Amino acid sequence: MKTLFLMAISSLLFLNCQGQPKKQSNSTAKAMEKQNIYQFKVEDLSGKTFDFNTLKGKKILIVNTASKCGLTPQYKELEALYKKYKDQNFVIVGFPANNFGQQEPGTNAEISSFCELNYGVTFPMMSKISVKGDDMHPLYQFLTQKSKNGLQDSEVEWNFQKYLINEKGELEQVIKPQTLPSDASIAKWIQS
Repeated sequence: MKTLFLMAISSLLFLNCQGQPKKQSNSTAKAMEKQNIYQFKVEDLSGKTFDFNTLKGKKILIVNTASKCGLTPQYKELEALYKKYKDQNFVIVGFPANNFGQQEPGTNAEISSFCELNYGVTFPMMSKISVKGDDMHPLYQFLTQKSKNGLQDSEVEWNFQKYLINEKGELEQVIKPQTLPSDASIAKWIQS
């Protein structure tokens, strides 16, 4: 009798254990569901809420920026790219970040003034955020983690790394910081 009881308990435990992997794989599948950029709201340089949901149907180039970097002159090319394509469902969104060599030490007001005076920047610029490390902004977690973006894991290598987001709000491509905004591959992507 005792043997039958132990066999029955063992069978129940075995059946119960067999059912658990399905639950785990479902939760894993949910964790791996591709997200999109439209879930994010951030703050612009003037402290106003910027809702990515307002950009539905547009191609978006996201770039982390810095005012005291060897790549800072890319602001000029970013602005030229924005002016050329802004009426063709394209927008650039800049995120100042002080993660690399302390090259963005300014306040939001100082960054705004710098961008306007030196490069005539008119594309949307957001409040300074962190693009790596323990305090990485959730938007950059989305951009750099395959489990969230569905495309690839990546690291922000330096200032002026570019992320190309398609009209559905999905990450399509990561572009190295040294690649200039005037690179033919970016224009080709915008026009495609």
